[in-house]
Amino acid sequence: MPFIDFAAIIREAWMAYDSSREIARINDISAQVSTNHVYQITLRDKSIIIGKLSYFGKYEYFVEDHTIINSLSNNLPAPFEHFLARSLMKGNSLFVHRHQSEVIDAWVVFYRPIKIRNRPPKRFNQEQIVKLAEQFALFHQSCHAIRHTVPPSSKTLEVDIHHLLEIMNTEVGRHEYRLHEGLIRDQAERFFENMERLKANQFDKIPVFVDWNIGNFSLTSSFKLFSRWDYDWFRVSSRMMDFYFISRIVSDIGDRTVFTYNIGPLMEERFILFLKTYHQIFPFSAEEIQFLKEVYRFFLLNYVIKDGRYFFHEIFATKLQKEAYEAHLPSIEREFDAGILLKALNL
Repeated sequence: MPFIDFAAIIREAWMAYDSSREIARINDISAQVSTNHVYQITLRDKSIIIGKLSYFGKYEYFVEDHTIINSLSNNLPAPFEHFLARSLMKGNSLFVHRHQSEVIDAWVVFYRPIKIRNRPPKRFNQEQIVKLAEQFALFHQSCHAIRHTVPPSSKTLEVDIHHLLEIMNTEVGRHEYRLHEGLIRDQAERFFENMERLKANQFDKIPVFVDWNIGNFSLTSSFKLFSRWDYDWFRVSSRMMDFYFISRIVSDIGDRTVFTYNIGPLMEERFILFLKTYHQIFPFSAEEIQFLKEVYRFFLLNYVIKDGRYFFHEIFATKLQKEAYEAHLPSIEREFDAGILLKALNL
């Protein structure tokens, strides 16, 4: 991609939003492993605004997701009424700026800055795992309670995997996936078969953020969820979509600078402790626990293989895709045992 002045697009978006309030400076606060662009905007009156710029995917999905997120942030009941950042409105509508040129089609949304308390520990102890599980159960219950009040979502898990298969049938896709086509098609077929077997489309759908890590949420001193930012992988789906990344947060090795997306954390005793605590508050069905295997499979197929080069910088995407092909996808049937989790939960 040729050089693009993203800050200029942010300025253009702000002028379209409110040209009467002048920008003093723009600071790039983007995560360094991602291709997404996030900016802290300081206005002349010292006000702070957060701007997010994206150019991957579809404009319609971007607007849809942020409309749902903004509705969720307003509708969540206590104690989560301030958990999410609120987007800026113009008139009665969410403000989204679309910049179209010969080089790029980019979209900008603005947020009010969100307060941050304590960052989660790099490695949780057992008492902290129990407290975190209680909080996630309560948060998911709140999202479940208001699920009928947020706008509908047009994205589904099947749509995303079918999109991967469609890409593989194009000239670009045939070249990109030529060495792994058989593996990808086999994994996609397993995914569809297990979705049907588990009747996963009948699971209640709630807003989920999928990507949880110690760098995108904060806690109070008593270990209650306080705030969450970074909504790149947001979708409306089964609550189980959150649990692979939760397993990574509570894993024995903890958060790491150099990371890999192995299936191991889903089978750790520490994650089982999390599940048992959560289950006491917001019980699972046996089918939901079995679906964890497909949550992991979907994550690899969609976020790593299909979209990895858009979500991660090239050096990370290449590494993660190589690991997915050579180790992680082949390990699913061998290393994930739902029976162990079901037994622990008495399901």
